[in-house]
Amino acid sequence: MYKAFYGFQERPFAKTPDPRYLFLSRSHREALARLLHAVEERELILLVGEIGCGKTTLSRALLDELDEQYQVVVMTNPRLSPFEFLQTLALRLGIAEPGLSKATLLEELGAKLYSLYQQQQHPVLLIDEAQLIPHRDLFDEIRLLTNFQLDEVNLISVVLMGQPELLKRLAHPIYEPLRQRVGIQYALGPLQAEEIGPYLQHRLQTAGCQAADTLFSAEAIAEIGCFSGGVPRRINQLASLALLEGFGRQQARIDVEIVAAVAEELADL
Repeated sequence: MYKAFYGFQERPFAKTPDPRYLFLSRSHREALARLLHAVEERELILLVGEIGCGKTTLSRALLDELDEQYQVVVMTNPRLSPFEFLQTLALRLGIAEPGLSKATLLEELGAKLYSLYQQQQHPVLLIDEAQLIPHRDLFDEIRLLTNFQLDEVNLISVVLMGQPELLKRLAHPIYEPLRQRVGIQYALGPLQAEEIGPYLQHRLQTAGCQAADTLFSAEAIAEIGCFSGGVPRRINQLASLALLEGFGRQQARIDVEIVAAVAEELADL
């Protein structure tokens, strides 16, 4: 509705995790650098962040950075039994008919990973929403994937992404063997106050806005920062509603009054 009014080619605050819209704040830049390093070094990396902080968008940006030598398996719903997990991984790696016993399945996975290594292919397993993993035994299977290795190198990289509760869960002593396998761990934080304006400008410019640096007033940006706590998803929700409200008022610039009005609506939800 408001795209033509504000000169957008597309919606700047859509909910889909489009890596073109990834704003590399200090925290996001560090997280992406660590992800790339861990994948390249075939480490197990643990990345956590609050809901809406941009973990999934970061994962898409990671995939865009990897070239054709990487074979990436993304699991976005890890509510699986250990055997279902191994079968799913086998299928995604190209094993057409995975074995019906765990022993056979593990042999097939080991052979497949070694074959990929010989072909100079680098498999990467990325598990999103890892806090939803239902079984301790499944964490054990993930840990045991790091046993597929040669003397000098692991045969698969593993990325676990989830909410902070994942860290609390893994702090239990029963997960000590898994924690010892984690090569890199990072907690993704919200945007800082001074990053809110550049974040909005980046998304507006990516959407084709010619007035990206002036569309939101400084006071409006400050109000968005206060209400959102710097969480990108909250910023997007508030900014999107502010644009809709501004269009309804036929107001070419989003001021603090508009932001305050939509923030009040959201506070009542």
